[in-house]
Amino acid sequence: MSRQRPTDRAWEDALTTDSRLEREKETEAAADAAPTTRPRWRRVAARAVTVSAFLFVLAALVMPDEFARLTPLAFVRVPIEGVVGVALVLVVPARWRRLAAGTAGAVLGVLTVLKVMDIGFDAVLVRPFDLVLDWPLLRPAVEFVSGSAGPAGAIGAVIVVVLLTAGVVVLMALAAVRLSRVAVRHDRKAAGVAAVLGVTWAVCAAFGVRFVDGVPVASGSAAVLAYDHARAVRTSLNDKKEFAKASAVDAFRNTPNDKLLTGLRDKNVLLAFVESYGRSAVESPQYAPGVDPVLDDGTRRLRAAGFSARSGWLTSPTAGGGSWLAHSTLLSGLWVDNQQRYRTLVNSDRLTLNQAFHRASARTVALMPAITRAWPEGSFYGYDKVYDYRNLGYKGSRFSFATMPDQYTLSFFQRTELARKDHGPVMAETALVSSHAPWASIPRLVPWDAVGDGTVFKDMGKGYDAPWPSGGRMRDEYRKSIEYTLNTLVSYVETYGDDDTVLVFLGDHQPAPLITGAGASRDVPITIVAKDKAVLDKVSGWGWQDGLRPARNSPVWPMSAFRDRFLTAFGG
Repeated sequence: MSRQRPTDRAWEDALTTDSRLEREKETEAAADAAPTTRPRWRRVAARAVTVSAFLFVLAALVMPDEFARLTPLAFVRVPIEGVVGVALVLVVPARWRRLAAGTAGAVLGVLTVLKVMDIGFDAVLVRPFDLVLDWPLLRPAVEFVSGSAGPAGAIGAVIVVVLLTAGVVVLMALAAVRLSRVAVRHDRKAAGVAAVLGVTWAVCAAFGVRFVDGVPVASGSAAVLAYDHARAVRTSLNDKKEFAKASAVDAFRNTPNDKLLTGLRDKNVLLAFVESYGRSAVESPQYAPGVDPVLDDGTRRLRAAGFSARSGWLTSPTAGGGSWLAHSTLLSGLWVDNQQRYRTLVNSDRLTLNQAFHRASARTVALMPAITRAWPEGSFYGYDKVYDYRNLGYKGSRFSFATMPDQYTLSFFQRTELARKDHGPVMAETALVSSHAPWASIPRLVPWDAVGDGTVFKDMGKGYDAPWPSGGRMRDEYRKSIEYTLNTLVSYVETYGDDDTVLVFLGDHQPAPLITGAGASRDVPITIVAKDKAVLDKVSGWGWQDGLRPARNSPVWPMSAFRDRFLTAFGG
């Protein structure tokens, strides 16, 4: 008879849910020592761990995935995934419960890491992380930290990120297992709470209740996050094919050389990308009172020197970073908004503006002070000469991320390429990086004949005690950096400009939302400056504003439209 009882009990458990749940509760209770036998401090510690596990899981489930919505009220939500999880824990057989809870916790941990990456990308690049296309961006991110905080800071940051990532996944799995044990031990209370929360979730979903705009109280953010990224993976995998289809169409590929850029023959054209110079710098109440007078004064100064200017707007494919995506978009006439498109482009035979100038018998050069190693893409753009940090000859100090002041870059270009009396027409592209984040140190303008090899800048910018300014000061320093670069460009044209000078300068992208605020557009200003009236007459039909400051209602084009419009306006 004694041998038959386990079998009878097994049949009883299999046939009656109540008996099975009761048996599981007994097993769980046996596994956990009776609380009355524990010291008080251990009971308090156990409860604290349980509460911490609950808050950890809850925060992971309800945390918004957009930087601007990270407010305390955004965490006052009911996660449907938690309600469903409690229900599943109560019905899963005991032998599978630990594995199921641990697996679900680990998955939630991975989703939490992904959500944090989404928040980071939203804060910097104003978009979520792309699981397929964005991994190559991690290297530039490390290089940016290294340039701003030094190699030791970059190594430390990488180690911390790796440890935190592993820690979140492991701790989330342990937290889920612990909470599953608590739910089974108090199954009736857990079931009642889950039922109440389920009804609350349904009511809030039906009436669209929310305490923060865009963040509903009836939360399904973890499930939505997983779904959105799964859908984005499919889109990203098809993106290469879509981009190849777009790049196959090129109206200027077979244009004869003698028909290209005839309106700019014998001109020296400087195309300057001003880092982080976006619409917010010109129109935001926080920056416009400082930046707009610089633009207006620059218009007057250039007019006094015989120059005219026209300005409009372009929409950049990126924001907060990824300058090379904006450069390649403007120069190729294709919308390059991710690293896969960029790699595909630079391995193609697409005609760039640089190549068009080269085919029109101009010498093409690049001045890229932020490039510190070999740059294979230079051959794609069609440069005759690439000047980077290694051969620009700068002897001064660096200014946070910027390896040298913009004034030095322009001075080097002038004396190396344009000061030679026997030079032919030159087309130069440069990236002016003094206005690059983190805006921790900004140079000052010096007399142009004092620039030399840059030793005049050696002690400039000292006294900054941190690689990243505080939030309020950072916004002030951002404004000052834009003012510095704009003043530098105006001063350069005043000092060295002549009848053959054509300056095209534009922003590469808007700065991060920390600077612009939430909801900023991706528009950037673009300006053409020339002394020869015939040059600006070519763009008279564009509807651009006279002067260096574009009007609010000036036309806005996608940056990818500029190449074709420019080649058409100045073609044969």
